[in-house]
Amino acid sequence: MSADRFSVALRGVVVEVDGRRIVGPIDLDVRPGEHWVVLGPNGSGKTTLLAVIGARRSPTSGAVRVLGVTIGRDDVRKLHPRIGHFSHTLTEMMPPNLSVLDVVLTGKRSALVPWFDVHDETDRAQAQQRLARVGMTAFAARAFATCSQGERQRVLLARALYGRSELLILDEPAAGLDLLARELLVSALEAASSGPSAPTTFLATHHVEEVPPSTTHGALLRDGRLIAAGPIDTTLTRNRLRETFELDVEVGRRNGRWWAVSAT
Repeated sequence: MSADRFSVALRGVVVEVDGRRIVGPIDLDVRPGEHWVVLGPNGSGKTTLLAVIGARRSPTSGAVRVLGVTIGRDDVRKLHPRIGHFSHTLTEMMPPNLSVLDVVLTGKRSALVPWFDVHDETDRAQAQQRLARVGMTAFAARAFATCSQGERQRVLLARALYGRSELLILDEPAAGLDLLARELLVSALEAASSGPSAPTTFLATHHVEEVPPSTTHGALLRDGRLIAAGPIDTTLTRNRLRETFELDVEVGRRNGRWWAVSAT
């Protein structure tokens, strides 16, 4: 598979669990600097697809190439530090006694604790810069466990941005947030996606209202198969969303932000 011009290239990817197909077959090409949203109902395969794209899970069949590395053939251990991962489930996995700054530092090796890495002043300065990028500078010394859920989500985003991630995987980052916390997180995601050095991003969500304005492409999943994939203006349409969610919706965009409501 010659696909080095792509950040991610999937060819005939299928994932099966206990003999049951949960994703695929999927073909997808993603170029550097693109920002993708993956939308679909519960059980559609979003998390599994992101795990494959983020080199955290091998497919049952098919070919996967991520950042020039072929999964299942090349050594993926060198690939993991190049990929930032952010899932709301990480909140419960982090040791409660860690400071906010220490949580960000765990992003250096995608670990759950920072103690097995040596961090110098350059590392700490870089972690502080990532906290500043998501509006959390003043929280650096605070215990992670004392932060609100929305604050924790922004800290985890800073963790995912730590280092120089070329690919950023975001699995339902706004899950459980109230309106204010969601908007602060969307603003932080938008900031993370800006500039010439911004990583290629994949965001999985159930809600179009959580899609940052900078999003360039969309992929719609249902029952593990792609309903549509491509430029966001041709993907987030009434017909495509109706097919994906089995609900007739009205969908639109205002000031760069998407919205969708039932048409009935």
